[in-house]
Amino acid sequence: MKILLVEDDKLLGDGIAAGIAQSGLAVDWVLDGQQAHTALAKGNYDAVVLDLGLPSLSGTELLRRARASGQTLPILILTARDAVEDRVAGLDAGADDYLVKPFDLTELQARLRALLRRSKGYAEPVINHGELQVDSTSHSVYWSGNPVDLSAREFTILHTLLLNAGRVMSKTHIEEQLYGWGEEIESNTIEVFIHHLRRKLSPQLIRTIRGVGYMIEKATQ
Repeated sequence: MKILLVEDDKLLGDGIAAGIAQSGLAVDWVLDGQQAHTALAKGNYDAVVLDLGLPSLSGTELLRRARASGQTLPILILTARDAVEDRVAGLDAGADDYLVKPFDLTELQARLRALLRRSKGYAEPVINHGELQVDSTSHSVYWSGNPVDLSAREFTILHTLLLNAGRVMSKTHIEEQLYGWGEEIESNTIEVFIHHLRRKLSPQLIRTIRGVGYMIEKATQ
C-alpha cells in the first residue's frame, strides 16, 4: 500500500519516510502543500500523513480541498499544535486521525495500519481467507496452520490482493504499492513475486486475468 507523506521538516520527514517504508508500505514524500495537492491529483494513494504548518498551501486547506474534490482516502494529521481547538478543527476539516509531535514512530505505524484496514472494511488486523491467515501487525502468514516465510514485498502484494479480494489489481497498481518515486522497477518484477507467492502458498490462490492483472477471489462463506 502507498502513503503520501507531506512534511516540510527535512530531518523529521526523512525519519518518518524511513519508518513508513520499514513497516512495508511504499511512500512518496513532498515538502509543501502545493506539491501534495498535485501529487494527490495524479497519484494513487491509500492514505496521507499530513503536517499542518506547510509552505505554499496549509495542511488544513489541502485537507479541505481533498475532501471537497471527493477524495475519501484516510488522512492522518501530524502537527505540533496540541490545543484542543486545533485538533477539533483538523478533524472537522476531514481528517481521520490526529497525532501530536513529538510522537513515537511505532504509534504512527500502528495508527496507519488501523486506518488502512478500516478503509478496506476490516476491523481486525488478522485476515482469514480459506486456508490462508495474514496478520498485518506482525506481518505473519500461515497456510493451513503452517507459517510461511515471505519477503516484505511479497507480503505487501499478498496483503494488497487480499484487501481487494474480488477485484482485479493491475500490474501498474501493484507496482505503485511497492515502490516510491525514483525507485527502479524491473519489467518482470511483479511476475516474479506472484510466482513466488504461488509456490509458497498455493498455485490456485492468485488468478491471472490476462491483459488486465491479478486477483484473489472473495472467500466463500
